[in-house]
Amino acid sequence: MTPEELVAVACPKISVLGWAFYFVPETVARGEELGLDGVSFYALGRGGVLGDVESAVVASAFGYFNPALVATMWDAARQVVPPRQAGRAYMECCADFGRAHIGGIAGLDAFCRAAGAVNDAADPVGLALYAGIAAEPLVDDLAGRAMQLISVLREFRGSAHLIALRASGLDAKTAHHIHRPGDAALFGWSEDDAPTITAEDRGRWAVAEQLTDRIVLPAYAVLDEAGRRALVAGLEAVERALAAA
Repeated sequence: MTPEELVAVACPKISVLGWAFYFVPETVARGEELGLDGVSFYALGRGGVLGDVESAVVASAFGYFNPALVATMWDAARQVVPPRQAGRAYMECCADFGRAHIGGIAGLDAFCRAAGAVNDAADPVGLALYAGIAAEPLVDDLAGRAMQLISVLREFRGSAHLIALRASGLDAKTAHHIHRPGDAALFGWSEDDAPTITAEDRGRWAVAEQLTDRIVLPAYAVLDEAGRRALVAGLEAVERALAAA
């Protein structure tokens, strides 16, 4: 398996698995303990690693959301809970989700070594949300750590993707309507916001995807063949475990 093949296989899985804990009942309940509903806990928990910043900073790091929606969620939530506190609570929820659902998976030690090596090799320059979450401490137990690493690596590619979009000449709103047109309302976009998508836009999207892979590739390339296989095997095992839950 080449590093390019590893990125092509692993990153789509990480993209899906990394947010699996966001809106499960246990995470929502933890937010409610803090005085936040599920959506507010998502915004403050995910963005809280950036600190007590203005909503425009969070919107720039989230990318696909309508900045007005981010402002509504963020500004109200940070009046209830300090952002860094919410960010750490969100990371705890991630670990708890791993403990509850993937603790019985064999090979988590090898997976954590491989995912940890990628995380350690990742260059955070220009990747604000990734830099924030990567600076948070990881738990020591394998199940919790594995889930946290998956979520952290999701932010790695997500942050790189935003750079690639801008470098390719696409704004985040247009990119969202290319990639996830059915979720526009969920991300705060109205029908009037919908841009006209051209063939040129779709071409730029394809270029951005290729560039994103190029940005993250050096971090994944640090793994040897055994590490690459351990990473993919671990992700496949997590997929199976969550599908069976």
